[in-house]
Amino acid sequence: MSFDPHTTNLPIVEVIGEVKQHLQKENTLIVHAPPGAGKSTVLPLVLLEESWLNGQKIIMLEPRRLAAKTIATRLADLLGEPVGKRVGYRIRFDNCVSESTQLEVVTEGILTRMLQSDNALEGIGMVIFDEFHERSLFADVALALSREAQQILRPDLRIMIMSATLNMPQLTQLLNAPSVVSEGRQYPVDIHYEGDNDLKLLPELTSRLVTKAVEKHDGDILVFLPGEAEIKNTEAILRNKHKGIAIHPLYGQLTPQKQFAAIMPSREGRRKIILATSIAETSLTIEGVKVVIDCGFSRTLKFNPNTGLSRLETVEITLDSADQRAGRAGRLGPGVCYRMWTKATHHRLNKHRTPEIEEADLASLALEMAKWGVDDINKLTWLTPPPKGHVLQANELLEQLDAIEGGKIIEHGKAIHRLPCHPRLAHMLLLAQNDDLTALACDIAAILEERDPLQRDAGIDINLRIEALRRYRSGTLKNKRLKHIAKISAQYRKMLNIDEDNSSTDPFETGLLLAYAYPERIAHATPGNNAQFKLANGNIAAAGHEDDLAHEDWLSIASINARDGVGRIFLASPLNPRDLAPMVKTVESISWDTKRGGFSAFAELRIGSIILQQKPLQDYNIDQKIKAISDAVKKEGAWLLDFNQEVEQWQNRIISLRHWDTANDWPDVSTSHLLTTNYEWLSPYLNAIKKPEDLKKIDLKKVLQNHLPYELQQLLDKLAPEKLQVRSGSNVKLKYGPGGEAPVLAVRLQEIFGLLDTPTVNNGRVKVLLHLLSPGFKPVQVTDDLNSFWTNTYFEVKKELKARYPKHHWPDNPLEAEPLRGVKRKKNS
Repeated sequence: MSFDPHTTNLPIVEVIGEVKQHLQKENTLIVHAPPGAGKSTVLPLVLLEESWLNGQKIIMLEPRRLAAKTIATRLADLLGEPVGKRVGYRIRFDNCVSESTQLEVVTEGILTRMLQSDNALEGIGMVIFDEFHERSLFADVALALSREAQQILRPDLRIMIMSATLNMPQLTQLLNAPSVVSEGRQYPVDIHYEGDNDLKLLPELTSRLVTKAVEKHDGDILVFLPGEAEIKNTEAILRNKHKGIAIHPLYGQLTPQKQFAAIMPSREGRRKIILATSIAETSLTIEGVKVVIDCGFSRTLKFNPNTGLSRLETVEITLDSADQRAGRAGRLGPGVCYRMWTKATHHRLNKHRTPEIEEADLASLALEMAKWGVDDINKLTWLTPPPKGHVLQANELLEQLDAIEGGKIIEHGKAIHRLPCHPRLAHMLLLAQNDDLTALACDIAAILEERDPLQRDAGIDINLRIEALRRYRSGTLKNKRLKHIAKISAQYRKMLNIDEDNSSTDPFETGLLLAYAYPERIAHATPGNNAQFKLANGNIAAAGHEDDLAHEDWLSIASINARDGVGRIFLASPLNPRDLAPMVKTVESISWDTKRGGFSAFAELRIGSIILQQKPLQDYNIDQKIKAISDAVKKEGAWLLDFNQEVEQWQNRIISLRHWDTANDWPDVSTSHLLTTNYEWLSPYLNAIKKPEDLKKIDLKKVLQNHLPYELQQLLDKLAPEKLQVRSGSNVKLKYGPGGEAPVLAVRLQEIFGLLDTPTVNNGRVKVLLHLLSPGFKPVQVTDDLNSFWTNTYFEVKKELKARYPKHHWPDNPLEAEPLRGVKRKKNS
């Protein structure tokens, strides 16, 4: 059965000809179409018949597993076929394809693996990036790799990027590609602003608004909430109020059956309320929705490269998200959207969502780059380049996991890459084989990838979860969450060719496996314990005082939040310190600690930052000492050194010349740059430093002046002198600003009698700003035009000053008067 796009009556049909015309001549195209225009369901099918495809497949990427399966089902229905014939899907641990499949709908990580196994993508004629505006991490990675494959190996490979809301000029310019715009067919949506809400009261406030919408409007209601907790609390309230309405939660951790129940029409024909996260913003079509209620928040995972931890944060949505959510009410006819914020709040929302690549853990990306053989990550095509700090942290982790060496992937890294999980978990699964603990490692990996199957009050011991999983498999425990975890564990066992194990576990074995995955989170009880533990990365974390693991000496921590100060432990296992022997290292600790008095040198037995034993170190390398002090200056800042006013003026003089005198290469002497590069100029003076007071005694101006090349030292005094001599013979200090503005010369008016023109610096090219002072050093006039002052203003100033300072000389002709430093003495008669 061939596909006739006109039978769909979707707006995208109007631009099919334009899309085909571009793809005949170009290998890259950008399609912009609003939600509901039909881009995901119509364009892939009509392009299957294009001659340039030449019998090759089309791969279409979706950012979510549910969207991939749903869209594949919809495409197959349009062809009158079951999924798996001409249209199939492929997601992690699940696929439905056959030899006759011509169009595969996949999640983004699947395409990345396809590219890694075959750089040229043989047999694939086109890659479609659907819903690219969601800017998921693996969409950016897949685009970067696809683009390089297209440019080097496959100029015939078509790439089509489809988006509902995106910074189109930026993308068009980056890819040097044409764009096609479909206006869509959005029915009008009546927007109501309900006033700003309170996150703490969100379930109650949302429930009230849902009740109001139920009474005022017909049709199904789609409610956007930040996450699972808010959805469950709101659901509980609504079930008591609306007995006859079907209420469906919709979020990523639900089973596929429950997700499909939420998006499909009610079998009983009942009205529906769908409580959804941002998963419902774009890809999924939910039939029957006429009312949208938007709380205005979403939940995002933000990674901190300094701690190596990710933290879920509740944030305001962006304008593009708000528009997409509201648009859900106008797909089938006129609709209504209630926004739980004010118009004023709406106008200050950011335009576009933050790309995931800016906020995510980049360990998987760094491994992909190493496997691809990229030396410089910035050489690839990135709409948003990966942050340098995140990339550095990711590479450090991969080095720690023995995945890369010197920036190059090694055999263990290739084995890690072959497993479809985070590099930490893959490393654990591989090392577990050496200890005959693979079945346990599979269970741990599955538990860590999913939501906690036990209640919050179950405690932090991950072994309780492992025990529950094994009881579920044995048939002695019922738990819906464990069903999905058991399935994932089974997939890992299948890949590693091992049998299920439901025997009791040794908590120390669990602790060892977690130490493989999270070596920096090996934790030792702090003195006095108090349920607090010091991690190998130097951070402090705490368990609840009544928790069963609170008084253990050693823990392996799998899950911890990234809160400032003392973090909270969520999942951990006891750890036998004997198992840590291979991780213990002898370290020469040569450091600077201002709070503890300055420089110290010890020989230490360590696991990361955990000190097991410490002895004073008498014989140490002086270069290590200098570097330790230099690092402290870089980290702790300017207050360690004597950045006094003279130093500040020296800096401002050079900063001014960077603005004025571009012919010469004046260095950056801003405080931030000096601190960052302090080793270059400060290190010769650090040999004898022992205490913080010693650092304060360093003559900073002299040190910095000596570091300046001799020619520039001479030029500095010539072009930007510290002082100017005035007519009275006084040498008056100039005050230079930090932004290249005119320097200030504050001088008593009587000392410049006879001076016609404004003094200058920088070889006469920059006039100084004169602050003319009274004999009592009070400012009376500010000018950079001395000639005009004498002509127009002096006599008014003279009248005022003569009254206040009668003993001083105020001549009628200041240009011919003798300049004075003090009171003019009367001549003897």
